[in-house]
Amino acid sequence: MRLLSVAVMASLLPAVPATAASAQAGTTYYVDSKAGDDAAAGTSASAAWKSLDKVNAADLKPGDTIAVKRGSAFTGTLTLAAKGTAARPISVKAYGTGPLARISGGTDADCVMIAGNHWRVSGLRASGCRWAGFQIDGDDNQLSGVQADRNIAGVFVTASGSRNIIRDSVLTDNNRMSVNDKGGDDDSGAFGVLLNGDDNVVTGNTITGSFAKSEDYGTDGAAVEIFNGDRNVVTRNVSRDNETFTELGAQKGKTATGNVFAFNVVTSSRSRGSFLITRGSGHIVGPVKGTVAVHNSVYLPAKDTVGWSCHDGCAPSILKLRNNVIAVGGEAGWEDGSGADEAGSVYQGRTSKFKLGPKSIMADPRFVSRTDLRLRPGSPALGRGLSLTHKWYGGKTYARDAAGKLVAGAPDAGAYQQ
Repeated sequence: MRLLSVAVMASLLPAVPATAASAQAGTTYYVDSKAGDDAAAGTSASAAWKSLDKVNAADLKPGDTIAVKRGSAFTGTLTLAAKGTAARPISVKAYGTGPLARISGGTDADCVMIAGNHWRVSGLRASGCRWAGFQIDGDDNQLSGVQADRNIAGVFVTASGSRNIIRDSVLTDNNRMSVNDKGGDDDSGAFGVLLNGDDNVVTGNTITGSFAKSEDYGTDGAAVEIFNGDRNVVTRNVSRDNETFTELGAQKGKTATGNVFAFNVVTSSRSRGSFLITRGSGHIVGPVKGTVAVHNSVYLPAKDTVGWSCHDGCAPSILKLRNNVIAVGGEAGWEDGSGADEAGSVYQGRTSKFKLGPKSIMADPRFVSRTDLRLRPGSPALGRGLSLTHKWYGGKTYARDAAGKLVAGAPDAGAYQQ
């Protein structure tokens, strides 16, 4: 599927004039696991360092860059603790040719730990790490063009991490559990992205295979899981073959309020799965308040599937849904209590337990194919959506569909506008 163009994605990020950026350029340090030497200066490709230890010990300043040779392989932790500034972030990027440099940690070490602020990290693969491929503890950082696989979480934004962006990355088969024991209703793991922090953005990523066996649930996992995180925006991602696209929860005394899911494309060939799971005050990890799901396209054809579930005290203050297209082989949606605030959508499923809102219907959405969720001519989703303000999408910046087209006028339901 076609995602946002590079030009469109670049328009979502703060711009720095070229003259200012070049005038404030810092030092570039090079790392090459094959031909490098930790006794070298590190300031040129021909005098590159060899190990992550040299990077971790470097006295990095705002504007500096770490260039990591493609094809390199490291075991251990890359710790990015220095602080950049908005005008002079610190960068990690790839150089050379070949596959992205791979960092692995095994059972003993985390891989990439971003404790500082204003980092721009790209061109790395984190694979088989102790817990997360990339852990973000700091603020105002960006991950772009990274890969993460075979971790408990591909990307983990901790409770202290705010205003970070995870974009244009590939998070594949993060399929390990952190808790997997019988009883206790506490199994956890297999996350593409896990958000514990506030005001983060997850956009333009391809997330696949967040799925693992669970003693408590049979299987578990989520493309994007939010626990205690507020006001995060999850938009324009492609999700394939994950157990759940998103599940939300909050421990008592915490919140997971005001999270937005917009223009995501969700498909799966697995025998079970769901799009969105959230809870009211009657659940041990509820209430989760103010979740918004708008203009998502979902196709989960297996029988053991659920479009959305809002349980243990569902109410309009818990979940609002607008202009979605959700086709499943199981239950299209489920609510209890006073129910969700729902409108402008097309649903297809064997069963449903929710009240259709204004302009919503049960019908075949006529997707192009099982994996291409654009709409064919004659689809009942065409022109079905309600006109919405930018606030529904998380702000004006995010008022573009899955292909980058501005949303205007009487919109189509689903992630794509014709």
